[in-house]
Amino acid sequence: MFLQLKHKSLHVYEAVRELTREVYKASMLLPPEEKFNMVQQIRRAALSVKLNLAEGSTRRSEVERNRFIEIARGSVVEIDAAFETAVDLDYFKLEQLQKTSELLNKCFAMLSNMIV
Repeated sequence: MFLQLKHKSLHVYEAVRELTREVYKASMLLPPEEKFNMVQQIRRAALSVKLNLAEGSTRRSEVERNRFIEIARGSVVEIDAAFETAVDLDYFKLEQLQKTSELLNKCFAMLSNMIV
């Protein structure tokens, strides 16, 4: 927020910010009994995407940068799997997660394209 670093100028960073907001909103709709389990896990994964992209973009080594981007991409997959479980448990209908689905696919593709 305060540092003007490279990641803030990346289109993928804006997409990841939007994904993070959407994931937080969707997670608020999960039942109360998931507050300390699925909600926290999904939110941690969303934050992990953003934080690993930010940190990785500051690395000078291509190998290090790629590793952080791979971790961010893995967290996108984690979010997807968690929401799949939420749908399986009838916490959501697929239609409710349409925007989240679009953002997950967009972010996954953009992060994949960053890996050299």
